[in-house]
Amino acid sequence: MSSGRAKREADNGRCNINVVQLEGLALMKIIKHCHEEGAGNTEVAQGVLLGLVVDERLEITNCFPFPRHADDVDEEDYQLEMMRHLRKVNVDHLSVGWYQSTQLGNFITTQLLESQFSYQTSIEESVVLIYDPIKTARGFLSIKAYRLTPEAINTVQERDYTPEALKKMRLGFESLFQEIRLVVKNSHLVNTLLSELYELMPSSEGKQFLDLGTMSTLDRQLRCLMDYVDDLSQEANKFNNFQRQNAKQLQDKHKFMQKRAAENAQRQARGEPQLPDEDISKQFKPIAPLPRLDAMITSGQISNYCKQISQFCSQSLGKLYVAKALQQEKK
Repeated sequence: MSSGRAKREADNGRCNINVVQLEGLALMKIIKHCHEEGAGNTEVAQGVLLGLVVDERLEITNCFPFPRHADDVDEEDYQLEMMRHLRKVNVDHLSVGWYQSTQLGNFITTQLLESQFSYQTSIEESVVLIYDPIKTARGFLSIKAYRLTPEAINTVQERDYTPEALKKMRLGFESLFQEIRLVVKNSHLVNTLLSELYELMPSSEGKQFLDLGTMSTLDRQLRCLMDYVDDLSQEANKFNNFQRQNAKQLQDKHKFMQKRAAENAQRQARGEPQLPDEDISKQFKPIAPLPRLDAMITSGQISNYCKQISQFCSQSLGKLYVAKALQQEKK
């Protein structure tokens, strides 16, 4: 712990997390909470991650969920009380981030950005774990760790999302979040228990993961992608309207200046005093710049959907080739 703190101090307060090590027990708690709370509805399950930092590795050893539908409970007081109780029983009680469930990878939102910014500015090594119960139910464990990039933190701190500010910060949807490599670690006793449980499993267990039907999942992902493409199209129309209004105002301002210069030239030729210079900004009020945060987040979610669909199709094609080979061997 001291070596990790010295490393951050040497880097002028910049915390570098290269890998997230997740204990198997904490992973099972996250999976249990997300499946119980998300069963039959689209509610998002959230909770706190506990652990410690060793050099450039973040070790997550425990977690606990946020209270559900408890309007009279303050979340900060609840977290402090839980950490106090865990400390009494000699369990890691230092907060190192939070976790959240998602439906088919739909997690890049303004709320996630603001929450991770709040965590990462108060606790520098904080990460957010995104768990997808739907994808996991099909046989692919889907849990990923993310952190905000330094450019994203600076931009959210400034609260300036105009195109000029984003260009200055060199921030785009691809550099909004940084994915951290995640490793699941189990103790030797847990590995021994898993080996014994695997031998006790019936031979028919797990055959549902070889299901070749992909239309339902692919259809849902494509529909979600279409919705976000429509949202991005609306954002593009807003930006185009802003560009047209700005160009029209510049054209009107140029015409006004030309007209005023011609009038002053005529008055000077007649020996009359020139018209006083008026403040053009009062007559032509500048149009408020259009924030591009929503468009950037939507683009990031579209990119994430495209990666997931590509990965899902590759895995499905692999299943089909395996099934084809087995069928030919059977004949």
